[in-house]
Amino acid sequence: MSATDSISELRGAVDGAARALRGGEPTEPAPSLDRPPNPEFGDYSSNAAMLLAGPLGDNPRAVAERLRGELEQRLGDAGILQRIEVAGPGFVNLYLADAWYRRALATLLAAGEELGPAPLPPDQREKVLVEFVSANPTGPLHVGGGRGAAYGDAVVRLLIAVGHEVEREYYINDGGSQITRFADSIAARMSGAELPEDGYEGDYVNDIAERLLGDGVDPGDRETVGRRGVALVLDGVRATLERFGVRFDTWASERSLYERGEVEQALGELEQRGHTYEHDGATWLRSTDFGDDKDRVLIRSDGEATYLTPDIAYHWDKLQRGFERLIDVLGSDHHGYVPRMRAAIAALGVDPDAFEALIFNLVHLVEGGERARMSKRSGDFVSLDQLLDDIGVDAARWFMLWRGHETAVDLDLTIARSQSNENPVYYVQYAHARIASILRKAGAAPGAAARPGEAEVPTAALDPSEKALIKRLLEFPAEVAEAAVRRAPH
Repeated sequence: MSATDSISELRGAVDGAARALRGGEPTEPAPSLDRPPNPEFGDYSSNAAMLLAGPLGDNPRAVAERLRGELEQRLGDAGILQRIEVAGPGFVNLYLADAWYRRALATLLAAGEELGPAPLPPDQREKVLVEFVSANPTGPLHVGGGRGAAYGDAVVRLLIAVGHEVEREYYINDGGSQITRFADSIAARMSGAELPEDGYEGDYVNDIAERLLGDGVDPGDRETVGRRGVALVLDGVRATLERFGVRFDTWASERSLYERGEVEQALGELEQRGHTYEHDGATWLRSTDFGDDKDRVLIRSDGEATYLTPDIAYHWDKLQRGFERLIDVLGSDHHGYVPRMRAAIAALGVDPDAFEALIFNLVHLVEGGERARMSKRSGDFVSLDQLLDDIGVDAARWFMLWRGHETAVDLDLTIARSQSNENPVYYVQYAHARIASILRKAGAAPGAAARPGEAEVPTAALDPSEKALIKRLLEFPAEVAEAAVRRAPH
């Protein structure tokens, strides 16, 4: 028996009783089975009677009495039921016997550190590519990129937990005009010239310039300056992410898409399918045919590709590699990007639902009631490394994830540094330390506690708080499964 079976048995009995009253027909929506907020109302409570009252043409309390009889037949012989009561407008409240807790605790102990959701059936598992972070390689990873890293990595872990085959990928935007500006900014620092308009500032640009000068790089060789500058930035980004506990399976490159001819191949595929046209010297995608609000330029009249074109090629490449679901974790400035990419994927002959965009909101660092600004180009930003130096990896990941990804986060550094119950990270760490201390005093290392069988589990000594903990732990597998479906690690 798995840890989820204890609740599944109860849920199945409620569903079966409801079906019996409806002559075998299912109830829509399915009856609930929840822990009531007040334990006086039972271990679990169901709203099945209220859902059935209309279809059966009877009042909810009368239906609840009939349900009680059905449930007693289904659960009474199992020895796990103490009693069933009908309460309020028709709630069916289940009070469980010690035998149920004995079985539940035995399954939890048997699961140990493997406690989690049952894997999805094979026909529901997918080969998934999650692309996240993908910050421009023009400077250190800042705090906003850190939220994308924490969230994307958590989503991957959830998907793996339920049985999907998942890879992490970082897309290097090394083919756009920002790389030219970055190279020009480094070269200006190398030669002592003024920064170009919209150039990149910050001490890190000076550090790169000094490194390249020391290596004998000619500032006039913009190709080498840009390539070496990007490589040095990426070395730093990799080190930061490694420190943050995020490791990518692959690092894809925009430049390599051009070098391998994949941009031309994707354009050819769209043209062959009849979804491009020429207008005013430019090449356009008929994206309005696939739900976009207007057609999109792919190749400008000067022959230059728009930023959308290599992105289409990149997603085409993902599909060619055999991934069935493409998940992009994007910042809040990418809302308009989603319908364009869905249209492009549909134009390539693929179900657009294979593409999924998860938009995360901003994270603001707050200290003394003021927010820190973050602009890589101006050099006025807080790097993720600086944040990790200040509050540590665990606290940083916690505060990045404890709110829904669509909600902006104000990370109060004063609270994050504090060792008090005002800091939720400290509170959890303190609880963990107490648990570890209890295990040490019991003579068992964490994770190595004895796992008694069902007959050896002492239920008589369980107080209400321990029973509440057992029920909460039984919900953990379903919580993880739901979090994976909703892409919501919080």
